[in-house]
Amino acid sequence: MPKVDPLQLAKRIDTVLDILVGGDHTSAINNLEILKAELLLVANGDEQKESDLKKSPWEI
Repeated sequence: MPKVDPLQLAKRIDTVLDILVGGDHTSAINNLEILKAELLLVANGDEQKESDLKKSPWEI
């Protein structure tokens, strides 16, 4: 089972905060949704749903 890297998680949260400060709320929300889906996959034993595959890539 994949493990969550706390440093990687902190960097991604920091990126979302930078996006929010930049005023691009839509991208920040989208990135949070992607991060949430990835964390849920780790929590659920990496069982991927078809709806999760349709997520857009991480945005900056």
